Amino acid sequence: QVQLVESGGGLVQAGGSLRLSCAVSGRTFSGYRMAWFRQAPGKGRNGVASIRWSLGTTYYADSVKGRFTISRDNAKNTVYLQMNSLNPEDTAVYYCAATINLGSVWYLISHYDYWGQGTQVTVSS
Repeated sequence: QVQLVESGGGLVQAGGSLRLSCAVSGRTFSGYRMAWFRQAPGKGRNGVASIRWSLGTTYYADSVKGRFTISRDNAKNTVYLQMNSLNPEDTAVYYCAATINLGSVWYLISHYDYWGQGTQVTVSS
């Protein structure tokens, strides 16, 4: 059974940092793209960052470039999202996702086959 389990969310003050983790299990994801999405209250789910597991190629939403870093640890089967310089607009539920689709349009929700349950990130002003 494929599982993606997020952790690391919480409450942080503006300007602070958090690191989210996504532990994956149930299959080999070496040929997959992994991504982080987020959904703020009353809004749609949007792509934050993605990484191709095998090559390490990364993509970021413009709103997080220079502040967030996505990475993966092959030995731990874990994907990370390091979030720095957080601001209240980053408040959302963050989801980890996986897709076999390696096309350039990495942020399409419909491309993703597997999802985690989400972890809440709240940034206070």
